[in-house]
Amino acid sequence: MKKKILVTGSDGFIGSHLTEALVRAGYDVRAFVLYNSFNSWGWLDRCGADVKGHFDVFTGDVRDPNGVRTAMKDCDAVLHLAALIAIPYSYHSPDTYIDTNIKGTLNIVQAARDLGVRKVVQTSTSEVYGTARFVPITEDHPLQGQSPYSASKIGADQIAMSFYSSFGTPVTLLRPFNTYGPRQSARAVIPTIITQIAHGQRQIKLGAVSPTRDFNYVADTVAGFIAALESDRGVGEVINLGSNFEISIGDTAHAIAETMGTSIEIITDEQRLRPEKSEVERLWSSNTKARELLGWQPQYGSREGFLRGLTETVTWFREPANLSAYKADIYNI
Repeated sequence: MKKKILVTGSDGFIGSHLTEALVRAGYDVRAFVLYNSFNSWGWLDRCGADVKGHFDVFTGDVRDPNGVRTAMKDCDAVLHLAALIAIPYSYHSPDTYIDTNIKGTLNIVQAARDLGVRKVVQTSTSEVYGTARFVPITEDHPLQGQSPYSASKIGADQIAMSFYSSFGTPVTLLRPFNTYGPRQSARAVIPTIITQIAHGQRQIKLGAVSPTRDFNYVADTVAGFIAALESDRGVGEVINLGSNFEISIGDTAHAIAETMGTSIEIITDEQRLRPEKSEVERLWSSNTKARELLGWQPQYGSREGFLRGLTETVTWFREPANLSAYKADIYNI
């Protein structure tokens, strides 16, 4: 029998790609999307023709324990991606991050324990490490809550792993580094750059350009989730998903411009700067543990792989129907 998999946050960027990949791999998928009166399923409204109609949808809110429990009934596993993730928004609305990220995760693992779910994959973030104290960053790196968002994800991770330690709930904690690709929100830096250029701008507004990131193409992140779902070796473990390639924001902007066949000037936009002590200056992932436990390795690693991923991302954003969904003339927090 096909395993029944619940994907929370399936209407979002990574979640929609993951839902499609699971359906194509033959899983029975239930997509948990955020309830709204428009009956929108987010990016799943634009899913591939071979996927449409081959998954069922549950509309709800991870902050509601009853809805979470109802959605998880009869599921073999849950891949928990639903979260608030925008760092700037967390500065002025931190309470919503506590409710969604921490309480939402508690609802997931509590229901998993009560219902006997066989696997919970909790989605963490590289932001929990803060500015790297050593590189490449391993899973033993100290955790540093440099923004309300990262603090909420540290709390969510600790809740999830506490259920493994206390009750034997089969939790695997995946920690993706900066995922990018088609469908990503313009609150992230790569879509911000692409959409400004695609709308004809050559003076590109950005925040800090010196910080470095380890960018992970969405197909690699999705493959990591499926590897964690299918392997029991990750239960009780924290596992990084990263490309093991480091590049600055400024160099990323110029690489995108080159990919798009143009030159740009970077303009510092003060509203896009994080508070000084909140900026994460350096992220560079070790992916040794993912290779050893999950047999996962990035297909878009190294500079060559990053440029290949940028090309695929730019191609998607350049499609008029896709670009029209983005407002490049305003700052998306």
